[in-house]
Amino acid sequence: MSRIGKKPIVVPAGVDVKVDGTTVTVKGPKGTLTNTFNSDMIIKHEGNEIIVDRPSENKTHKSLHGLTRTLINNMVEGVTNGFSKSLDIEGIGYRAAKQGKNLVMNLGYSHQVIVPEADGITIEVPNATNIVVHGIDKQKVGQFAAEIREKRLPEPYKGKGIRYTGERIIRKEGKAGKGKK
Repeated sequence: MSRIGKKPIVVPAGVDVKVDGTTVTVKGPKGTLTNTFNSDMIIKHEGNEIIVDRPSENKTHKSLHGLTRTLINNMVEGVTNGFSKSLDIEGIGYRAAKQGKNLVMNLGYSHQVIVPEADGITIEVPNATNIVVHGIDKQKVGQFAAEIREKRLPEPYKGKGIRYTGERIIRKEGKAGKGKK
């Protein structure tokens, strides 16, 4: 039995869950999320708990069991607390600013990099070298943060670029000069 899949999901107060076959709608204080899962999974809403079951010990059912439970748990977590991903900008002259609903970054290119906010995503710039991405959908938050990071990946020689907060960049040694003859 899947250790993660067999755990029931506790639905906190103030969160409304509707299960219609394999379509789950979660409505909470931060918003509403809807997702349709594999038709083989058995999803039941009993009291203040959601239980995910699998029909057989088939390998695909085993792999979908924990995944389905985790995705539903992330939906419940997202509408109650939300998710955030923090990015740091490192490099001389590299900085970010928020102009309206756009994130404007100077990343060493000849032009400014402008990234508009996506649906369900909020960008916060506490200072010129930090960016915080907020949202209720964990997948969208992670994808949007990855797209921002992609604008200037951290390079291994000087460490310049955009990285996740706490990410460790493995540094390389520079080119060794020619030896003496």
